[in-house]
Amino acid sequence: MSGCIFCRIVAGTAPSTRVYEDDTLCAFLDIRPITRGHTLVIPKQHATDLDDLDPALGARLFTLGHRLAKAVRRSDLGADGANLVVNDGKAAFQTVHHVHLHVVPRQHGDRLTFAKGFLLRRPHDTESTAAAIRTGLDRLATEEKETRA
Repeated sequence: MSGCIFCRIVAGTAPSTRVYEDDTLCAFLDIRPITRGHTLVIPKQHATDLDDLDPALGARLFTLGHRLAKAVRRSDLGADGANLVVNDGKAAFQTVHHVHLHVVPRQHGDRLTFAKGFLLRRPHDTESTAAAIRTGLDRLATEEKETRA
């Protein structure tokens, strides 16, 4: 869909700071983050809302969101948890009409800074933030290997 910003990101014709990509999914930093590390996970195939999304692809989308939530806990971002949110449809405040899962890192006691971030939505140092999340993914993969061994 040429008018969709997320489809243009997938195609490489719109800028993004990617933290993960495979054949079917892409994860990149939100350009108006609520907190540092706020990441969006999208299917590469356009789906306007959950009615358009294949359930198996939706499961993969959430699996990656789950993995990123675990990764931000292991990153140097200092996350103690994460909100995983899908806004499905205009009534649910979906502003980009391409299914996406928000992974929003959280810290204990961050209610005031979270509320401020929700209102201001200003970008952080994107390259170091993306690198921190990728490091968290690497640490998570190392933990999983050690657990299997």
